[in-house]
Amino acid sequence: MLVHPQFNPVALALGPIQIHWYGLTYLVAFGLFVWLARLRLRQPWVAAQGWQKVDIDDLLFWGVLGVVLGGRIGYVLFYKLDFYLANPAEVLSVWKGGMAFHGGMLGVIVAMALYARRRQRPWLAVTDLIAPCVPVGLASGRIGNFINGELWGRPADLSLPWAMVFPQAADGIPRHPSQLYQFGLEGLLLFAGLWWYARRPRATGQISGLFLVGYGLLRFCAEYFREPDAFLGLQALGLSRGQWLCLPMVLAGIAIWVWAWAWARRVKASPSAG
Repeated sequence: MLVHPQFNPVALALGPIQIHWYGLTYLVAFGLFVWLARLRLRQPWVAAQGWQKVDIDDLLFWGVLGVVLGGRIGYVLFYKLDFYLANPAEVLSVWKGGMAFHGGMLGVIVAMALYARRRQRPWLAVTDLIAPCVPVGLASGRIGNFINGELWGRPADLSLPWAMVFPQAADGIPRHPSQLYQFGLEGLLLFAGLWWYARRPRATGQISGLFLVGYGLLRFCAEYFREPDAFLGLQALGLSRGQWLCLPMVLAGIAIWVWAWAWARRVKASPSAG
């Protein structure tokens, strides 16, 4: 049985200024996004769409805006709406924590739609460009969760070699280090699959659709090992709130992928349809 190392969440302190590891994982995520997106520009079919390096910088700005605003608003709406309705001033207290991936994803979708409209580009072409670059950022964030000792897993069998006690849970129960499971599934595995899939030209929308399906399924599986939020617990059919939020992601991803596939076949069969 392992015990969480209880890392100091502050990576560097300069007088009153503190730099937290969690904040650094966000910086790493943004840096990896820029690097991978620029690698995508080297692919001939991507470069043929007229993308430039300056576009990547703009996409990063819009993406960060979507992540921060969407993540916070999503947490308020999906997880603690009653609390924030009773304490509206707390909505702005982001330093106290409270970000939701599904909200952040919706925020990025809206941000990319606004970017696409301003630049007169197809919205799904924009999301296809960035989708393979996102999972490594998610992986970085999960490392931040592990360093903070938060979002721990459900109780694990004592025979599990990597079962871990999280002192923050205050119960001494060995648990699954679910942050690391999510690091591997939603981060590295999803990245490998999407990067492999995007190595060849795909119909517009198929990469985005696969991202939604892949993340939704992998997160759904990982949630079986993650302790549900104490104030929510398990919900209908024994599923967590995160699992219920993954289901529409998967359905939307399938719909987008099938639509893109059908549209590509139609255009191929009758060029005038495009």
